[in-house]
Amino acid sequence: METYRVVEHIKDRNSNGHSFNVMAIDFKQPSYVKAKTDLLPKVGSDLTVEDDSVLQGGKPIGKVMERKSAEDVRVSLKFDIKYTGGYSMDGKTIYLDEHFPKFFTVEGKEVSTVESIGLHHELPEKWMSVNGYEYPYAHETATGIEKRYVESLGVTWKGYCDEVDRNLRKVYSRQLEKSPPSLDLAPYLYCRDREALKEIRDSEE
Repeated sequence: METYRVVEHIKDRNSNGHSFNVMAIDFKQPSYVKAKTDLLPKVGSDLTVEDDSVLQGGKPIGKVMERKSAEDVRVSLKFDIKYTGGYSMDGKTIYLDEHFPKFFTVEGKEVSTVESIGLHHELPEKWMSVNGYEYPYAHETATGIEKRYVESLGVTWKGYCDEVDRNLRKVYSRQLEKSPPSLDLAPYLYCRDREALKEIRDSEE
């Protein structure tokens, strides 16, 4: 049985308001489910999934309609990524800048940035955007998932962010040499980062 945190819900337009489409993410794996439910779970509440059944408080409330998992994607460490992490347009590849540390020590704990940034931030962010959510909301949701994962390791969010920011500045200051041709540019377009967009286009392999 898996536990998922509800990140969004909307009324099913075809059900006369009697059922809901629910999106939920398990930060441990991470994995994603889209379900149809008879009850309206609150955003931030937990659901459990057993086979295709969705339960809350041990009571069945709906069925899983779609699943996605970190096992469905590959992580590439071969490119320059201006914002440290990113994803392909089709969502099948997660990118982490090749110069960014793959591990660092925070408060005596070793943290894998492939896990924290790649699979617990960039991947959920892409899942949300594929489901029609604009970048700011997708990014905010993904940051919350990344935070839950980091804190589950026994590391404070502030300590982790301080280490990430220190290394992120180093990456951003580098001139891009090789960008993936399939990189999703949504974060750069939202931030109107024209300089980064030009660097990316000039360095696409």
